[in-house]
Amino acid sequence: MNAAKRREIFLRLRAANEKPTTELDYTTPFELLIAVLLSAQATDVGVNKATRKLYPVANTPAAMFALGVEGLMPYIQTIGLYRTKAKNVIATCRILLEQHGGEVPRTREELEALPGVGRKTANVVLNTAFGEPTIAVDTHIFRVSNRTGIAPGKNVDIVEQKLLKFVPDEFKLDAHHWLILHGRYTCIARKPKCWNCIIADLCEYKAKTPLPEKGV
Repeated sequence: MNAAKRREIFLRLRAANEKPTTELDYTTPFELLIAVLLSAQATDVGVNKATRKLYPVANTPAAMFALGVEGLMPYIQTIGLYRTKAKNVIATCRILLEQHGGEVPRTREELEALPGVGRKTANVVLNTAFGEPTIAVDTHIFRVSNRTGIAPGKNVDIVEQKLLKFVPDEFKLDAHHWLILHGRYTCIARKPKCWNCIIADLCEYKAKTPLPEKGV
């Protein structure tokens, strides 16, 4: 895929959604960090249901740490891997309190040093909470990048590096959100909705899904 085609793709995505953002509910960098940490192998909808009950009770590192693992688990038990996540959240709160004055750090190295926080989570926090032009690659973005030809790669690290290289600077801040939403609602896993895609004519996916017949 050439640069002109990539630019047109992002121009269209921006025109359709000028100010995209995460579908996770949050009001502070800490709330976002915890929500992203909880979202691994879980849906944003499921995480939001849990945090709507949790955050009114504890939405700071100190308040959440005071709950402890046993106190936190009932709030997040509807989320997959909740026992492990509860341990990671409480351990993360301890580090935030002991090493960062209760604030979410703004560097990748410090974020990735937190329990349960990998590169993808760090990228989301840096991008969404702090406005850094990072591009977190999840399953949706990996699929869209490969399927369309925007940034093909065999693993998420290769795709991330290609996106950072190929996405024009003016689109980098919002590219993560445009691609994830496109993968979540249009370029879906089993049968992409190619007939309803605003970039279908630019996409290099050969096996495009035709318009379903009425009644099917």
